[in-house]
Amino acid sequence: MNEIFTFTGAKKIVFGRGAIEGLAGAIGELRGSKPFVVMDANLAATGLADQVREHLVREGLKTVFFNEINGEPLLETADKGAKAARKAKADIVVGIGGGSAMDAAKAMAVIAGNNGRAVDYLGLNRIPGPGLPKIMIPTTAGTGSEVTFTSVFIRKNLKKKEGMNSPFLYPEMAILDPLLTLSLPPEFTATTGIDALCHAIESFTSVQASPMSELISLEAIRLIAGNIRTSVHNGSDIDAREGMLLGSLYAGLGLANAGVTAVHSLSYPLGGRYGISHGLANTVLLPAVMRFNLPGALEKLAAIAEAMGEMVDDLSPRDAALCAVDAVEDLIFDCGVDSGMEMLGIEEDDFQELAAMAMTVARPLANNPRNISLEDAVEIYHEAF
Repeated sequence: MNEIFTFTGAKKIVFGRGAIEGLAGAIGELRGSKPFVVMDANLAATGLADQVREHLVREGLKTVFFNEINGEPLLETADKGAKAARKAKADIVVGIGGGSAMDAAKAMAVIAGNNGRAVDYLGLNRIPGPGLPKIMIPTTAGTGSEVTFTSVFIRKNLKKKEGMNSPFLYPEMAILDPLLTLSLPPEFTATTGIDALCHAIESFTSVQASPMSELISLEAIRLIAGNIRTSVHNGSDIDAREGMLLGSLYAGLGLANAGVTAVHSLSYPLGGRYGISHGLANTVLLPAVMRFNLPGALEKLAAIAEAMGEMVDDLSPRDAALCAVDAVEDLIFDCGVDSGMEMLGIEEDDFQELAAMAMTVARPLANNPRNISLEDAVEIYHEAF
């Protein structure tokens, strides 16, 4: 170790079965009394919304719900929610759901608290202050948004995805309850889980990784690889669900500190232009990017293979690294995910334009362990096709 490194994240993390039962107490701990609760539309239609409402009302908290999120959030949705939070005179924001709901909730909190506009906060460190306190509660083992400083949105008019990145987006508290993930259908368990694996692999191989982030990212890979198949095919197994949620949390912490790499740069255009979900877009591209990165990350890819349960002791460094790519492809297959871009309706004629868009997502490319040119990006899309 001959480097200085830092490690940051959510200010407080609460993890365990039944942890959501402490939500009212957590709101009080942060001196909130008028929570603004953000959920996506599908989740709000389940019994969870009623459960949360009854819990908060019983504790005497005047609560407003916002559930106008369908799929990945639009930038306009962040402004709409912030306006509703200000109208309700909310003093704390609670995001419950997957990455879309939590990303939107984090943005609404800073927009409402700073009286700003979402478009002005896109980019790095453009949020002027902390905004309203934030509690994030994931219901998927996926994005890790509950412990990151990023909120990503679709800019519909530009057909692209852009993010806000600021320490002020870190939640004051993250509450992770594995019981909330039991009802997640197999398809979404698979794509969100592979998304978390992608975050762990990218942060582990990032050139910004530190000894501490590497430790956490590698454990995330081990947990996810060891539990995702059971979670997909036997979703009522609470031990597997708990392992997945812990792995997703670790992957989020690794992402927040080491960043992601080229998978995200290449996947953003698929979401922005074609509406492909974030988790599925990352799933499609992950093996191809790993194979491309092989010359720049042999030792780390070999460590990933070992963490995923592959026997690599008697293999050359290159063969061990290739085992990691094979292990990821096997995992995707076993989880039943259609992983070819062709199956998603993307035409090869679009690759040049997609690659040009991907090259504008510069920060993840700078983290990648191997330099990527425009021509390389096109070739990776062909590989993923």
